[in-house]
Amino acid sequence: MQDETLAGSNGDGQDHGEFTPETASATAPDTAGAQLRAAREARGLDVSQVAAETRIPQRHLENIEAGDYGNLPSRTYAIGFARSYARMLDLDERAILDQVRAELAEDETQGRAAPAKFEPGDPARVPSGKLAWLGALAAVLLLIGGFAFYRTYFSPGLGPAPLQEETQVAAAETGAAPDASATPAIDPNAEVVFTSEMPDTWVKFYDASGAELYQAQMAEGESFTIPRDAEGPQVWTGRPYALAITVGGRPVPKLSEEDEIVRDVPVSAEALLTRGQDPAPSASPSPAGTPIAAQPGAQ
Repeated sequence: MQDETLAGSNGDGQDHGEFTPETASATAPDTAGAQLRAAREARGLDVSQVAAETRIPQRHLENIEAGDYGNLPSRTYAIGFARSYARMLDLDERAILDQVRAELAEDETQGRAAPAKFEPGDPARVPSGKLAWLGALAAVLLLIGGFAFYRTYFSPGLGPAPLQEETQVAAAETGAAPDASATPAIDPNAEVVFTSEMPDTWVKFYDASGAELYQAQMAEGESFTIPRDAEGPQVWTGRPYALAITVGGRPVPKLSEEDEIVRDVPVSAEALLTRGQDPAPSASPSPAGTPIAAQPGAQ
């Protein structure tokens, strides 16, 4: 009789209703998943809409709402997905995460399957496998490029010596002169083409008499072909390093790799192909023209 009195009143003679287990569970705090589901339904959203908004797979959202954290890939996924879900619904992230951690701890205490701990960070922001492979490939290519740059720039002697140098050494050892047929014959009528590799490259071409052949602020990729009938064509530019040169379709070295002004530099096919060659040692100078590199630039 006393138990019934305690169950039906608080001692003041007033009946406050029967206290049952169902009443206790109704007043107990909701799980994190139940709070998220209630907030979602209050906004009139379905799970698929939340999945599209948060980029979280729908099955994972359903597991979170049901409190089935053991079906998620890891503990970190459970926490990260719950954080993104709460943020999307403008809920208190800290309160939701505290509740999720408490439920995970309870699962571990009761021996229920708990996800393993191995993924760092917010799983909604974890890169895909394809992106990870691309990153690894880029790192490998970067290492290969750096090694090649080191060999060619800092240690040029490590690479193979030029073929021409080997021929000269072999000729010196045997006492024979290098085979003249190994050097391509110079075609004085070969087509000479200048191509700008940079935007706004100013250049002027003119013949031996000073008559202008071409003058322009060349755009990147723009080309100019020296007229075949030009007598003693020459060039004037402040960006010799920006002009790629081909003679008869074959690339030749640039006029200069330095940031300097070059002027009155011969640019015929013969002059370009013989540029930079040292004259043969003899008692008298060679009748051939002076290489471009030895000519002073007129200012």
